[in-house]
Amino acid sequence: MIEANGLGYEVILPPCIAEKVPATPGDRVALEIYAVVNLDGNSGRFTYYGFTNAIEREFFEALLTVASIGPRSAARAFSAPMSTIAAAIDRGDHAFLKGLPGIGQQKARDIVAKLQGKVAKFLLIRDAPAAAPKPIPDFADAALEVLLQLGYKRAEAETMIRQTIEADPEIRDAELLLAEIYRHKAKEDRRS
Repeated sequence: MIEANGLGYEVILPPCIAEKVPATPGDRVALEIYAVVNLDGNSGRFTYYGFTNAIEREFFEALLTVASIGPRSAARAFSAPMSTIAAAIDRGDHAFLKGLPGIGQQKARDIVAKLQGKVAKFLLIRDAPAAAPKPIPDFADAALEVLLQLGYKRAEAETMIRQTIEADPEIRDAELLLAEIYRHKAKEDRRS
């Protein structure tokens, strides 16, 4: 949750971006925002995606030009540094791309077909070092094991655990932690 001028906004940070943003409540953060309007009948809802600079946001927008990639897929796929993903696109590395969360064989082909040869400026950026992630508390080890057994990648599972604990620092039990992760995922799925 980001607070700006007294209003709170839920901003989705792609995994690679979340690693670079300070996680301590009250820290000042400047983000480049990409807003998406989701229409449902006569009502609409905004979903905000945050980036640490305009170039990252522009790369995200480039991913969105691929017909089979929506904002949620692009955000999930942004789990490696931008220059690494851009290099894989430029060299046509389908294997690397399909290893990104939410990107299968067909989406990897679509990305290369649409963006190969168009990502040169993203190759030149020096990726900022990620902030050292806070260690996962001991009680969360059991939750991590469950998430790994459910098929989540370690980095993705650790990110979900950290985000959930940061959102509710009172959690001190693996079972409660998993329940909160489930609630958060269910909420995200309803929005998609």
